[in-house]
Amino acid sequence: MKKFFIQTFGCQMNVYDGQRIANMLESYNLTQTDNVAEADLILLNTCAVRAKATDKVYSALGRIRKVKKESALLGIVGCVARESGSDAFRRIPELNFVLGPQSYHKLPEILENPDTRLFNIDLGGLEKFDSLPAMTKTPNVAYIPVQEGCNHCCTYCIVPYTRGRELSRPFNDIIKDSINAVKTGAIEICFLGQNVNGYNYTDENGKKYRLSDVIKEVAKIQEVSRIRFTSSYPTEMTNDLINMFATEQKLLPFLNMPIQSGSPRILKKMNRPDDLDAYLEIVNKLKQARADIQISSDFIVGFPDETDEDFEQTLDIAKKVKYINSYSFKYSPRPHTAAAIMPNQISEQIKSVRLQRLDFQLTENQRDFNLSCVGKEMRCLFESEDKTGKHLIYRTPYMQQCIVDKTDTISQLLKVKITDANKSCLHGEIIKDK
Repeated sequence: MKKFFIQTFGCQMNVYDGQRIANMLESYNLTQTDNVAEADLILLNTCAVRAKATDKVYSALGRIRKVKKESALLGIVGCVARESGSDAFRRIPELNFVLGPQSYHKLPEILENPDTRLFNIDLGGLEKFDSLPAMTKTPNVAYIPVQEGCNHCCTYCIVPYTRGRELSRPFNDIIKDSINAVKTGAIEICFLGQNVNGYNYTDENGKKYRLSDVIKEVAKIQEVSRIRFTSSYPTEMTNDLINMFATEQKLLPFLNMPIQSGSPRILKKMNRPDDLDAYLEIVNKLKQARADIQISSDFIVGFPDETDEDFEQTLDIAKKVKYINSYSFKYSPRPHTAAAIMPNQISEQIKSVRLQRLDFQLTENQRDFNLSCVGKEMRCLFESEDKTGKHLIYRTPYMQQCIVDKTDTISQLLKVKITDANKSCLHGEIIKDK
């Protein structure tokens, strides 16, 4: 039986894409392998959000070309494929296919015609969702896209180019996918979108659906224990969605709501919401809706023309909101974006110093929150065994990693008492049902 190897880079949307690709290939009687040297089909499922992410893909391709079987088919799918276009074939002549993030459902064409190069980076629409076979096996956490693309056009972001303009999936299709995910193994549903809370669909009868409607309907599925969504755009955090945190207990008390910078001047240059008071008011509304809710964020340091004063404002917002788990990056110029050609680009040295200072503050926030969890009881979801095989890794409702001693039987969802904590994870004891 032929084998395939797939390596996924980047965001949770790519994780979803990787799972769907693997499921599709298995339906064609290929089996997955972790050994690239024995694979008959090799795919890199790629991310282009930062230059470093793109570089990682081409570095991996360089290593793979040296060890792959001569007869193996090699290709890239996803955002780097869209970003690089036909130039990918020039950089890696051994490539057999280059497929954009909305074209990977065409992979069977390369299986049927292995001697033909396949190139498709068209943005298209939602065709891939209709073309892919239903998942036959789903992990504990099912990633369900509700929309693709983004209309906000932040000046640093390549997503509108690689994923296209914003398209919301039909409401019934999302519910159908969620039901199938539960039937095939999921107990947590994570709704995905580049602008997930911008979900806005109108059916043939004129009925409108927002993300709150999706959450409400999926929460009715008895086997679903946990619901979350990512990634959120601040001004799309409407009152109906905020109120879901007050009324729907299956919705986890955790939200990623990126701010990117604490400087209104830089936010305006980013084409992001620049009213910090409005952002903080949304945070306050969320806390009023659910007292135990916690927020995470994304940050970019060293955006063009960012001054020391601008950066200090970013540190201030990080301290004020006390984000419990955030991602921070040095600004990386991307092709097809307005910021790439802005004047006053910041030096790598300054970016590195600022990132170090911001990371220190964000780590302090995370450590403080983790320590505050000691002594509390939380329902946690099984993720995996640790590398030693002696412990199990669970995820708390706040997406913290919680380590417990390995037991004879693994419960997918259990109550844990937190006994210890550090900046990166929690340790706990399983509370056995009496």
